[in-house]
Amino acid sequence: MPAHNYAETIELYIGGEWIGPDSRENSPLVDPGSGRTLASIPHATTEDLDRAVATATDAFLIWKDMPPIARAKIMEAAADLIEARADAIAEVLTLENGKPLAEARAEVIFSAEATRWYAEEGKRTYGRMVPARIPGARQMVLKEPVGPTAAFAAWNFPASNVIRKISAALGAGCSLILKAAEETPGTAVAFTRAFEDAGLPAGVLNLVFGVPDDISKHLLAAPEIKKVSLTGSTRVGKLLQARAAETLKRTTMELGGHSPVIVYGDADVDHAVGTLAAAKFRNAGQVCTSPTRFFIHSSIYEEFCQKMADAANAVVIGHGMDDGTQMGPMIAPRRVDAMRDLVEDAVEKGARLMAGGTALELQGWYFAPTVLADVPSTAKIMSEEPFGPIASAVPFDTFDEVIKKANALPYGLASFVFTRDGGLAQKTELALDAGLVGVNHTAVSTPETPFGGVNESGFGSESGIEGLEAYLRTKFISELF
Repeated sequence: MPAHNYAETIELYIGGEWIGPDSRENSPLVDPGSGRTLASIPHATTEDLDRAVATATDAFLIWKDMPPIARAKIMEAAADLIEARADAIAEVLTLENGKPLAEARAEVIFSAEATRWYAEEGKRTYGRMVPARIPGARQMVLKEPVGPTAAFAAWNFPASNVIRKISAALGAGCSLILKAAEETPGTAVAFTRAFEDAGLPAGVLNLVFGVPDDISKHLLAAPEIKKVSLTGSTRVGKLLQARAAETLKRTTMELGGHSPVIVYGDADVDHAVGTLAAAKFRNAGQVCTSPTRFFIHSSIYEEFCQKMADAANAVVIGHGMDDGTQMGPMIAPRRVDAMRDLVEDAVEKGARLMAGGTALELQGWYFAPTVLADVPSTAKIMSEEPFGPIASAVPFDTFDEVIKKANALPYGLASFVFTRDGGLAQKTELALDAGLVGVNHTAVSTPETPFGGVNESGFGSESGIEGLEAYLRTKFISELF
C-alpha cells in the first residue's frame, strides 16, 4: 500500500489560538494499519488548562446571550464546512483510527447532520407558563444553558463521539472544553477548524490533549465547569463520576456495553447473519453497541453458527485506505493481545472455534474476524466486553431462559432481537434491561434519537432532544406586581 499523507497538523486550540508542540510534552500519533508515525500530539500544560477554563467561562457569557437563531447560523455554517471537507476529514480519520474509508466518510457526514439537527433544535429550548394560584401572579419555567462544560471523547468514533458533545453543548448555549482521544486527534482538530472558520466566537470551543487522568483531574476540580460528558469505559466513568461529585457537576456517561443478541427460531437466518456480521465486524468490533453475546434458538443454532463463520471468513481485511477493505485493524497492539487472551480462555473452557481466532501477519495490528460456538458462561468473554471482532454464540430454548441470560450482566447499552413475530418482539423489548433495542436491524443511532445506556453502561442520553436537555437547567420565576 502506498503511504498516504496525513493532512492535519495536531494543535491545541484555546481561546481562539492554535498552539503547537513547542515547549510542551508530546506523544506520537501512529497509524494502526501500518504502525507508521503520522504526527506529534502536544499535551496541554496546567497553565493551558487554566486558560481554557478561564476563556470558556468568559465566552459562555457571550454565547449564551446570543439569540438561538444566531447560534444556529454559525453551527449550520460549520456543518456545511464539515460536509464540504468530508473527503479530506475521512482520510484523516481512517489513517488515525483504521476503519475503512467508506465508514469514515459516513461518520463525517453523520457529524454534519448532527450539527445541523442541534442547530435547529437549539431554537426550541422552550419553557412554559404555569397558571398561578395567586391572583395577578405570573409563573414561568425557563430553560437555561447549564454553563461551561468539559467533554471527553473516545477513539473508536473520532467524528461522531466528538460532534455529539460539541453540537449538543453549542446548541444549548454552553461553552466547551473538549479532550479528544490521543489515538485519534486529527478529526477533532478538523472539526474545530470548521467551527472557527464558521465564525464561532473565540473561547466557546476549546480543544486539548494530554494524559487523560491528568486532564480530567484538573478540569473536574474547577468550580467553573458545570457539566461533564464522557464516552468511555465503565471504569473511567466511575472515576469521573466520583470526581464530578466533589463539586456536584451534572454528568452524562456513555460507557461500555456487552450487547446481547436474541435470534428466535422463526427468524430469517440469512437476514440475521448478514445484518449481525456487518455490525459485529464494523470498525473491527470496536463499537460500544457491537453485538457480542449471541443467543440463538436451538432449532436454528448450528445453521446460524456455520453461516456466521462463513461470513467471518469472507470479510476482506486490510488497511482502511485500500480499495475493497471491509475491516481494518485494532487500534493498538494491546487490543490484539486482549483478543488473543479472550479466545484462548474460551477454547480452554470448551468453546468451539469456528472461524478466525488469530492475529494476522500484516503490517499493523490486525485480528481475524472470529466466531466461537458453545461458549460457557465461565469464559471471560461472556462477562468482559471484548471490544473486538469476536462473536460468541450460545443456544437457548425458552423465553425465560434467554432473557435471564441476556440480562445477567451489569451492562445495559444496546440489545438486538430477530424474529418475525411482532408480539414476541414487543414482549422481548420490554423484558430487556437496556437503553437501546433494535429489532431485525442494528441501526440504533441517529442525530434525532436518544443514545444511552442504563446500569453500568451509564446514564443520560446523547442525541435527540434528550441530548440537548442534558446541557440545560431549569429556572422557575414567579412574578407579582
